[in-house]
Amino acid sequence: MESIKPQQEAENDVLVATTWPMQLIVWNDEVNTFEWVIATLIDVCNHSQEQAEQCAYIIHTKGKYTVKKGDYEILRPMCDDIIDRGINATVEATVC
Repeated sequence: MESIKPQQEAENDVLVATTWPMQLIVWNDEVNTFEWVIATLIDVCNHSQEQAEQCAYIIHTKGKYTVKKGDYEILRPMCDDIIDRGINATVEATVC
């Protein structure tokens, strides 16, 4: 007797390329002045005076702060510029 096997449908997995949102984090230190950090955020990140002052205060009180979010290709050169000015900064993936 011939057995009948159910026909299996082919499954197609679709791989979608995704990138994690990235963040530029500036870290507190005991070396740089508020004025220098503020000027750097204005020059490098295009922050307003008020925004840069708020970021500097948060960096000082919390130890670090995300000053910018975006694509790695945009944030990496900004991070390098901040580091070149003697301020600690990193680019990290945003954890959801």
